[in-house]
Amino acid sequence: MAGEEDDDSKTEEPTQKKIDEAIQKGDVAKSQELSTFFVLASAMVFVAWLSPGVAGDLAKSLAAFIDHADTMATDPAGVERIVLHLLGLIGGVLALPALLFLVAGIGGNAMQHRLLFTFEPLVPKLSKISPISGFKRLFSVEGLVSGLKGVIKITIVAAAMTFALQPEFAHLQGIVAIEPVGVLEVTRRAALRLMGAVVVVMAFVAGLDYLFQRHRWVKRLRMTREELKEEFKQTEGSPEIKGKIRQIRMARARRRMMAAVPTATVVVTNPTHYAVALKYESGMKAPMLVAKGMDDVALKIRELATANEVPIVENPPLARALHAGVDLDKEIPEEHYRAVAEVIGFVMRLREKRRR
Repeated sequence: MAGEEDDDSKTEEPTQKKIDEAIQKGDVAKSQELSTFFVLASAMVFVAWLSPGVAGDLAKSLAAFIDHADTMATDPAGVERIVLHLLGLIGGVLALPALLFLVAGIGGNAMQHRLLFTFEPLVPKLSKISPISGFKRLFSVEGLVSGLKGVIKITIVAAAMTFALQPEFAHLQGIVAIEPVGVLEVTRRAALRLMGAVVVVMAFVAGLDYLFQRHRWVKRLRMTREELKEEFKQTEGSPEIKGKIRQIRMARARRRMMAAVPTATVVVTNPTHYAVALKYESGMKAPMLVAKGMDDVALKIRELATANEVPIVENPPLARALHAGVDLDKEIPEEHYRAVAEVIGFVMRLREKRRR
């Protein structure tokens, strides 16, 4: 009951971090049927295209070996040489299909997930060797589904094999009357039909099994809301780190803001507690607020304005309203158009007067 409740509480899809951690531990979506399909397909390729040449080479080597049998020493050292020679011949013949099957097996796994090297699955776990846990797995829903899937697979494969071999029954019944060379060809043709049927069925079974295993894997990695919140907290960092990052961002924004003060058209002050820098150029729809601050920041804005000959106008109500209602690098709202226009108009007239 506790396990079912725990599964029911896992309502959130796994995050990318959870998926990456599972893969690093060797927990991946894997269908053994897909790997089996690739090995069977490679075996069919070997029988169809490579086996005649390989069998011919082996026959020639064995024929030469038998023709010189009378010249071979039969003492212990000679017998040892004969055995090693035979093992070398057979090993040379089996090396190619063995390599082909190995590549096919690796390819079947590589298609399902990227190749990785981890010793995590080899670490002993009590849950794997516990008889009670094994008994529960054996009679669990997953165990019953796995058993039922195996029975269905065997039934389908057996039916496909029977259907594929049916045209060859007549040849197989008269195989005793066929020359030895013909027996090999009949056997090879029957094997190809048999393997072709099995490969076709296994392609269908492997595709369905991979989708099923993928679904089970994602379902197993699902998270509760508490796990999701905890991971988000770990990813974002502790409150101290977030506070430090926020301070750094504020400091950078303040430096950018101060760099914009020398380009301002006018600075409106409180006169000491607030300072707001406005910029207006020909073609702009409305003046823009490029800097604002209180107390020490306001003092710094006034100092920069004075150093760069930016006019400073005292208008406490307007300074407080703009400071509270307008964000940095935003245009002045319509309700402040008139007041701001008066200030900028005053500055323009002052500049024109000075120019004259």
